Amino acid sequence: MTPQMMKAVVTTGNGGYDQLVYKDVPVPGLQPGEVLIRVLAAGINNTEINTRLGWYSSSVTESTNATSDDGVTPESSDGGWNKETPFPFIQGTDCCGEVVDIAAGGNAALTGKRVLVRACMREHGYESLDNIWMGSDFDGAFAEYVKVPASEVFSVDCDWSDAELGTIPCAYGTSENMLHRAELKAGEVVLVTGASGGVGSATVQLAKRRGATVIAVAGADKHAAMAALGADQLLARDADLLVLLGEQSVDVVVDNVAGSNFPTMLKLLKRGGRLVSSGAIAGPVVDLDMRDMYLKDVRLIGTTAWDEPVFPNLISYIEKGEIKPLLAATFPLREIVVAQQLFLTKQHVGKFVLLPEHAG
Repeated sequence: MTPQMMKAVVTTGNGGYDQLVYKDVPVPGLQPGEVLIRVLAAGINNTEINTRLGWYSSSVTESTNATSDDGVTPESSDGGWNKETPFPFIQGTDCCGEVVDIAAGGNAALTGKRVLVRACMREHGYESLDNIWMGSDFDGAFAEYVKVPASEVFSVDCDWSDAELGTIPCAYGTSENMLHRAELKAGEVVLVTGASGGVGSATVQLAKRRGATVIAVAGADKHAAMAALGADQLLARDADLLVLLGEQSVDVVVDNVAGSNFPTMLKLLKRGGRLVSSGAIAGPVVDLDMRDMYLKDVRLIGTTAWDEPVFPNLISYIEKGEIKPLLAATFPLREIVVAQQLFLTKQHVGKFVLLPEHAG
């Protein structure tokens, strides 16, 4: 029987780690069309830290790490993805779990299934780019239980551990969406910045799966791990990419780093090349020489809303053994502060995952 109360990490407002409170809260009740999931594993992402800090606010111009170190909070209320963040609420964008309850009229066959949750939800359908995110716009998976629309639950049949599945939704969904939008083709050359992070390491794998030649930019101590994922060329973060690669040398740049190196990315692109991004961890405000864009017919592609094929594709890749998880470490849910502090040191490769401590 599902308990009435559960342990959860409640984020109480913008600010430091003191805003993360591990406490007892009610297990959410279901509305029509919803299912209740017993959370088995919940991955950690930049977005949870960014949302707590209010980094998405237009008043913040520094990198995630600088914002965290300085304890900066936004000067305005636009610190959420789409609107004002609904504090207090439960974060957690990644969820691997087991369906334990289904609202009346739902598909009873889902009960007991191990599932992944599509965190990016297109509530007005795929004709609109409007989107809401579990763990950013409403309560997420940093808890023992979470409720979600039944349409966003995907059963998965594989031999991966719960923690390994917990690495997938946000990082791999974001990555697959970027490559889908950029229309990456077999034989093209793609440059991946921040390649050792969760999204970056997913992109290396997913780009190789599409038959691309992958150039991975990461710290030298991460190169062996990147090579194991299939990267064809490995470059250090401080490398002079223009000297090593030359102008107009790549077809696609996947850049979630941005910051001071952004101008170089456009110079590296061939005519008709594409730069695709879903983040800016080194700083959201960049220099842009418009001539590097329009004279080469370059496309700049921003991605947040996941397209309809993205998540079903990922489930099929997992079940066919075409990708593999990159699990850096696991932590009990109650140790979220330790996990996020280590996450920000960027010494790991892949994903950190939180594990709720269920009674019984």
